[in-house]
Amino acid sequence: MPSDLVVSTQQRTLEASAVLHGGEAVTGWAALDWQGARWFDGTSGGVENNDVPLVARRHLLRQPGFSVSQEFLDPREILTVDGLPITPAVRSVVFEVRRAANLGDAVVALDMACYSDLVSIAEVSSYVSQLGPVTGIQQARDALAEADENSWSPRESQMRGVWTRRAGLARPLCNAPLFTTDGRHIGTPDLVDPHIGLLGLYNGRDHLTLVGASNDRDKEAAYRDLGLETVTMLATDWYDLGGFVERAHQAARRARAQHDVRRWTLTPPPGWVSTSTVALRRALTADQRRRYLRYRLAS
Repeated sequence: MPSDLVVSTQQRTLEASAVLHGGEAVTGWAALDWQGARWFDGTSGGVENNDVPLVARRHLLRQPGFSVSQEFLDPREILTVDGLPITPAVRSVVFEVRRAANLGDAVVALDMACYSDLVSIAEVSSYVSQLGPVTGIQQARDALAEADENSWSPRESQMRGVWTRRAGLARPLCNAPLFTTDGRHIGTPDLVDPHIGLLGLYNGRDHLTLVGASNDRDKEAAYRDLGLETVTMLATDWYDLGGFVERAHQAARRARAQHDVRRWTLTPPPGWVSTSTVALRRALTADQRRRYLRYRLAS
C-alpha cells in the first residue's frame, strides 16, 4: 500500500477487527464511527491516529493500529452492524468517556455522541449507574454532570469548558435560539447565559473569509441592538486561552451593567420546532430532519 494513501477510519476498524473471535467486539470511538457518529474520526486533534479499541476475552498483545481491553463483555451486548461486531452506542461512548485523557475530552465525546442522537444523557446516566468501580468511572460521572445534548461541534463543547471551568462563568445554554419580543428569530448563538444576556460565539476557520467575517459582524450588531453582549472565541485563542478568558470577563461585566428593558426572549413563537434534545430530534420525521437539522450538512 502506498505510504501516502489515506486510510479511512472504517478501513482501519475493519483491519483491526480481523483479530476478533466470537464474543469479542469493536468499541469506543470506532464503534460510534461505524454507526455513523459525525465527529469520531479516530484522531488526536485531527493529526495522529488513535488505536481502534477492541474488547477481547483472550490476552491479545497490543499491536500497531489497535488496543485491547479485557473488561467483561456480555454476549448480549454485541451488535452486528454491516458485518462488524460492535458494542452498543451507550457502552461505546462510556468506554470512550472513561478512558479519555481528561474531563474536557470526556465531555466532548459524550456531547458528540448525543449530537448524532446515538445516546441521550439519560441513557448514559442509567448505564453508568449500573457500573461498579471500573477504570474512569468518576470521570464518567463528572462528564455526565457537564454534558449537553445540543452542542454542535467539539470546539463548541471545548469553548463551554473554558467558559465554565477556566473563566468561572455560569453554565450557559447551548445553541438556544433567540427571538425578538414579537417573535422574530434573531440568531442561534453557540452559548447563551440568559440571566445576564451574555453570548459566546465560536469563529473557526470557516469564519476567516470575507463573507464569513461580514456575516459575523452583522450578527453581532443585531445582538448588540437588542442589548445583548457577545464574546467571540477565535481558532487562534487556543494558543492563549488567557486572552479569551479576560475578554469573557469584560463582556460579562458589560452585560451585568445593562439596565435597558429586555428586548429579546428565549420563548419561541407558535409553530417553532425545537431540536434541543436527543428525544426531540429522534421524534422528527425524515423530512423534518432534513429541514430542521440542515446545520449539520454545513458542519
